[in-house]
Amino acid sequence: MRYLVITALFILCGNPNLYGQQHTTSDSTMITIFLKHQQDKNLSEIKEKLRQSGFWQSFPPKSSRVVSWYVMMGIGQVVTLKLPPSDLRTLNLSIEKGAWGAFDTEFYPTYDFHAIWQDQQQQQKKKE
Repeated sequence: MRYLVITALFILCGNPNLYGQQHTTSDSTMITIFLKHQQDKNLSEIKEKLRQSGFWQSFPPKSSRVVSWYVMMGIGQVVTLKLPPSDLRTLNLSIEKGAWGAFDTEFYPTYDFHAIWQDQQQQQKKKE
């Protein structure tokens, strides 16, 4: 059910043309990854697991660009990457081979809403 709601929101809100923005094509996509600390491990155990698996050598993939990387207290890390769609498999493998055992993971297609929000704010000011 959660994935259905997320997919519906992505479809309904993800189209910038709905907000008067010009559609632009891109050779990359954004994805947000939740790296949720496995709470049965302490930080030292998580770091050791990542070292043993070679996580830092494979993540993020070389073809990607880190848009943001935050620590979310009580959760873990939240990473947003921009990468070519053809490299999704590489991203997935870097997580499966390196992060599993240290993190539980969730992936979300992502888009930049900032320009749409700014446009909405300007339109609202014109109405006032």
